[in-house]
Amino acid sequence: MASVLAGKMGLNSLLRKQSRNFNVRICTMESDMEFSCEVKWKGKDLFDLVCRTLGLRETWFFGLRYNIKDTVAWLKMDKKVLDQEVPKEEPITFNFLAKFYPENAEEELVQDITQHLFFLQVKKKILEEEVHCPPEASVLLASYAVHAKYGDYDSSVHKPGFLAQEELLPKRVINLYQMTAEMWEERITACYAEHRGRTRDEAEMEYLKIAQDLDMYGVNYFLIRNKKGTDLLLGVDALGLHIYEPDNRLTPKCSFPWNEIRNISYSDKEFTIKPLDKKTNVFKFNSSRLRVNKLILQLCIGNHDLFMRRRWVDSLEVQQMKAQAREERARKQVERQRLQREKQLREEAERARDELERRLIQLQDEAHMANEALLRSEQTADLLAEKAQIAEEEAKLLAQKAAEAETEMQRIKVTAIRSQEERRLMEQKMLEAEILALKMAEESERRAKEAEQLKQDLQEAKESERRAKNKLLEITRIHLSPTPNSPRLPPDLSLSRENLSFDFKDTDMKRLSMEIEKEKVEYMEKSKHLQEQLNELKTEIESLKLKERETPLDIIHNQNTEQGTSKQSNFKKVISQLRAPHSVFQHRD
Repeated sequence: MASVLAGKMGLNSLLRKQSRNFNVRICTMESDMEFSCEVKWKGKDLFDLVCRTLGLRETWFFGLRYNIKDTVAWLKMDKKVLDQEVPKEEPITFNFLAKFYPENAEEELVQDITQHLFFLQVKKKILEEEVHCPPEASVLLASYAVHAKYGDYDSSVHKPGFLAQEELLPKRVINLYQMTAEMWEERITACYAEHRGRTRDEAEMEYLKIAQDLDMYGVNYFLIRNKKGTDLLLGVDALGLHIYEPDNRLTPKCSFPWNEIRNISYSDKEFTIKPLDKKTNVFKFNSSRLRVNKLILQLCIGNHDLFMRRRWVDSLEVQQMKAQAREERARKQVERQRLQREKQLREEAERARDELERRLIQLQDEAHMANEALLRSEQTADLLAEKAQIAEEEAKLLAQKAAEAETEMQRIKVTAIRSQEERRLMEQKMLEAEILALKMAEESERRAKEAEQLKQDLQEAKESERRAKNKLLEITRIHLSPTPNSPRLPPDLSLSRENLSFDFKDTDMKRLSMEIEKEKVEYMEKSKHLQEQLNELKTEIESLKLKERETPLDIIHNQNTEQGTSKQSNFKKVISQLRAPHSVFQHRD
């Protein structure tokens, strides 16, 4: 059976070599790509093609990884692709991943695409729990991941439930607390709202700056045995080699910084680490599989080379990249300031428009009230005119009655001579008639005066009506023709294409350098704020923790936190001074 399989593999290899091309699928953290490659291509040819497609220039951090049996391997650059132990089926699948990690992401990662690829890979490792992350740091990292995806927080857009479909926290953290999804979202959103004003690149860099302080960040672990046959873990990272106990990947038993290693030799399955201090014992270990040994050696060589490279003067290519990055950051800063000014002008325009709309509504209300006052004045004038007409008619009727009373008095006087008694009676009646006539005259005079008064009131009502009409015309004229003191809409906010070009002068670059120095001075304050923020988050959720669900790594992390010890705090003290020789690797076949 084995011979049949070997025969098939040999036939596939022969057919592949006879063909001019073979197909490759490259899986990145965001999407997949497929290429048709020539048989003669080496690993570097394929790797360069992928980097050009992505627009990536910081190629020294990355590699093409593939699965082989129960382990992984990285494509070698100096050998043909088909001569390596790559998968036999087509298309051949490779994963484009970060092979080496920087010591300080903010200082070393220059391109935005490099930073973005690291952000995606580190986030995936944290969510899949390949890197242990404490709960409070998980919440803060999730808030930066949300900001990188959604931009600035807007309460009118980012309403409760907008993170329901997002995977933001490791399942271990979620299971560790008696908290609902809504409670987690509330805490993540509270942190997210504080990041306002950052761009996507800045949010991703803040994520990496927090993640790089995690104990398992950037460490590749391998199962090894020492000379006594004890099972241990070897950790390889940007700072050196670390030896762990199998059940504790957070706290190394001992570490060998790259600048403290005099020599690493590899023969067959055994590695030998010789410290620079000759008084320190030599450490030997071995792995049971040859492929794992080769992978360890590759990572040691690559990490040591980058360790040395960071401490040398940057190459011309790196200097050029950093200069371009500074110019790009300056351009983005100017563009961001321009957009901020436009946004401010737009907000001011909106406020002015709202003020004009409010003023217009006020004027409309005043005009409506003036119309109502005018209508009431017209109604009052009509009522007064009607009353005046009635009073005039009553005065005429009273005058007519007074005339009739006078005629009656004359008739009584004529008939009064008939008899004394009749005269007396007539005198009495005449007196009564005179009194009645007097009263009638007084009433007539009063009615006449009242009629005159009503005419005056009518005149005043008409005058009020005229003033109300004039006021309405004045209000309408103010609305249609604003005075110089009235609010005006701002000028058109559109900009010509000339505004999109900028000249970068030496003064601009000096100013940018001063700003960078200022940012470095503020770094300690930001670190203090970050620690306070993490402590605050931890305090908020500590009461909801289920102690019985803590993993061994959670317990170890809590103990390290209480003691104030970590891999970074202990290890960085050792590498403060560089004493590394030009090469530390020896390989004997």
